Amino acid sequence: MKVFKILLSILLILVLLAGIFVFCIYNLMQSPSGDFKEYKLSVPSGVSYFSVSQDLENNGIIKNAKVFYYYSRYKQANLKSGVYTVNNKMSFDELHTLLNTGKQEYITVSIPEGFTISTVAKLLEENGVTSSRDFIETAKDASFISQFNIPSTTLEGYIFPDTYYFTPEMNAEDVLEIMVGNFYEKLSTIENADSLSAKELHEVVKLASIVEKEYKVASEAPLIASVFKNRLRYNIGLYSCATIIYIITEVQGLPHPDVVKYTDTKIDSPYNTYLYAGLTPTPISNPGLVALDAAINTPKTNYYFFRVKDETKGTHIFTTDLESHIEAGL
Repeated sequence: MKVFKILLSILLILVLLAGIFVFCIYNLMQSPSGDFKEYKLSVPSGVSYFSVSQDLENNGIIKNAKVFYYYSRYKQANLKSGVYTVNNKMSFDELHTLLNTGKQEYITVSIPEGFTISTVAKLLEENGVTSSRDFIETAKDASFISQFNIPSTTLEGYIFPDTYYFTPEMNAEDVLEIMVGNFYEKLSTIENADSLSAKELHEVVKLASIVEKEYKVASEAPLIASVFKNRLRYNIGLYSCATIIYIITEVQGLPHPDVVKYTDTKIDSPYNTYLYAGLTPTPISNPGLVALDAAINTPKTNYYFFRVKDETKGTHIFTTDLESHIEAGL
């Protein structure tokens, strides 16, 4: 009888402890207290479930990372990379299902016209798409560039400005293949583009990259292109401030200047269109459709000069000779 009472006491204690344990685990599996909170959870390829669990706890989505981690192991988790929108009112089961079905959101990145490789790379890294260094190195890798039949030492000019949907921590090669592929797809919509050889297209892209940085009003882009083509025809320097800014920011790695000074136009660089006639060695930006179309389907004009007419509106005055150009500035 005495032994029975002892066994019964032990059993009651075990039941009590089990109840306490279940209560604690259940409590830890509940949503954290407080207001509704939403979080964009980034799950890179190869990351551990414990790391993801810790991320969820640190951002107030779950109470305890270890409990969620062991719950996921019990459920035989098969974590899929991606970007997920989660909130602190989701149950463990809802979180587990979401992370294991791969119904992720994509990282949306919008690349503006006129961005350079370095500015695109910075934007991609800030958004968790790919490493800035890897992106720049790959965009200048000769063997990688050769697969696109681009006669250049860089993919500058061929990274099409657009809105893209990426996943976290992609290979730089994959990102660039998407962007360059988009360039050729969009190029095919421009009249007369399909008749250009790779070499001719490269000259067009170089011109378009300068036009992109000079025009503000779309209707003026073709006229600006005509000025540059007229100058190129007679081996006259393009005198583009955009090329000077490219030297300062991209070649020299200095901050973007507020104004281009006279001394800046004397910088000895093959990209300096004040010192050297002709186009730059490589494109100076990544142009959009307006600039590309202007460089391909350029109207014939007698314009050799242009200067800003209205800085607020971004309009220009186009003139045929130096005397008229000077008068336009008075």
